Amino acid sequence: MKKLFFILLLAGATFSGCKQTPKLDNDEALQIINKELNYPKVIDYDIFCSDPIHVKGLLDAGLETEGLITVQKTQKLKDVGNRLIQFTDKAKPYLLPTSDEDKALDIQKVKISDEDVSDLSVRPDSENKNIVWVEYTLVHKNITPFSVLIKRNLNEQVRRKVQFSSTDNGWILQKPMH
Repeated sequence: MKKLFFILLLAGATFSGCKQTPKLDNDEALQIINKELNYPKVIDYDIFCSDPIHVKGLLDAGLETEGLITVQKTQKLKDVGNRLIQFTDKAKPYLLPTSDEDKALDIQKVKISDEDVSDLSVRPDSENKNIVWVEYTLVHKNITPFSVLIKRNLNEQVRRKVQFSSTDNGWILQKPMH
């Protein structure tokens, strides 16, 4: 009986010393990615409202014909440096809060889209059981008419890959790989 008790005690000590790595599921991975990489996020664009180069870009993009902006096309000498671009009521839903510093430089931030994470897949590392790789897709939602100002196709999905490591405090996100 003493031998059996000793064997059970030894087996219990052996198995309790083996720590099992918890499994990282898609929901937990998404939660950590959203927290650590600040998703979903608003993609914005700075419009320099007194800059003739920005005026040309906005006109070329057709934002005046869409009724989002009005442009002062001629300027008197006394008006040099004043705002050339005004935003219409139609543009108001896309205007973002602008810092005092940006206001002093006559910069208006506009919303381009909302960037979010989708299509997560978790894959364990083949060599280390404490590491998993998570691939996900970045998608753009709520794309605004101001998206014509950037040189990217926002309907094109981008795949990203990140590494997670298991620690005593749970799973942690390592630096993203692009």
